[in-house]
Amino acid sequence: MFWQDAESEPQPRVPDDVIDLMFPLQRCKSLPVDHAHALSEALIGAVPWLADEPRVAIHTIHVAGSQNGWERPTHGREQSLLPSRRTKLGIRIPRTRLDDLKAALEGRALDIGGSSLTLGPAKERPLSAEKTLFARYVVAHADEDEDRFLRQIASELAPRGIKLRKALCGKTLSLSTPAGPLLTRSLMLAELSLEDAIALQQQGIGAHQTMGCGIFLPHKGIEAVAQAAS
Repeated sequence: MFWQDAESEPQPRVPDDVIDLMFPLQRCKSLPVDHAHALSEALIGAVPWLADEPRVAIHTIHVAGSQNGWERPTHGREQSLLPSRRTKLGIRIPRTRLDDLKAALEGRALDIGGSSLTLGPAKERPLSAEKTLFARYVVAHADEDEDRFLRQIASELAPRGIKLRKALCGKTLSLSTPAGPLLTRSLMLAELSLEDAIALQQQGIGAHQTMGCGIFLPHKGIEAVAQAAS
């Protein structure tokens, strides 16, 4: 018998000049579901250069949709998330700022919309080589239907040389800000080239990236992304 296993394809190299720095949450009992603005304000208050550093983005904090009989509440400042020991805060930054951010935030206590938390020792998480990406929030406009929203996304990406092959928008949510609600849509992009997928993770799209908008995350399959966007 002749038996030869297929050779595994080499994993593409993903540049590490931009990374996610992941901070575990310590002593955090609950957080407002709609905490994007409060989180941004607290972090920029603690680390002012986050507001001006290119390619900085702050992930909003997410927990499992259900756990031990608990179901994720509806979106709103009055509703609360219950972080677990595995819950982390992610900040996407240039590697050149990694040590600065760790020094500023490790062990730091923050107030997030009336909820307190302390950030533990951070770990690096590299960007992904996946070619299907998902953004929970992308800034949208009230007068846009889905087609117009997707055309606007394509027009914003075209000057950057990023070509869309498959795009799907999903949930519409408003994030609370002192200036009023900020309308967003979720967005899935599939069958990207590796170069485009990396560029989208490194730079994101649109405004309010320190509020979690326009930040792309990897998904391993279109089905999973479509389900998350619905």
